[in-house]
Amino acid sequence: MEQSLYEKVGGEEAIAKVVDYFYDELVLKDPTVNQFFKDTDMEKQRRHQTKFISFALGGPNQYSGNSMAKAHQGMNIQPEHFDAIVRHLHKALAHFGVSENDIDQALTKVATLRDDIMYK
Repeated sequence: MEQSLYEKVGGEEAIAKVVDYFYDELVLKDPTVNQFFKDTDMEKQRRHQTKFISFALGGPNQYSGNSMAKAHQGMNIQPEHFDAIVRHLHKALAHFGVSENDIDQALTKVATLRDDIMYK
């Protein structure tokens, strides 16, 4: 049986590292999106994001957080914000040696959530 992307990248522990890099080096340094996180409990946010990315990479679906639409309510996320986050996720995965092909697969899954996240 073919390995899931989740297994390929090294499971939840490896994804937690990707998430740390994603926030510390990319998202929180990006003035186009960092304002969304100024009042956020980042520990909790990292845990949620790790579970979410694990799920996006074909890992166990333990993402029981609010529905995506609910989680992003009142944020009024615009296309450029969504695209910036996707770009950062791409960079973070690439930084940890995930292949372009595998990154595309993961981002395709993330893109299916676009309508649940934007303009809320």
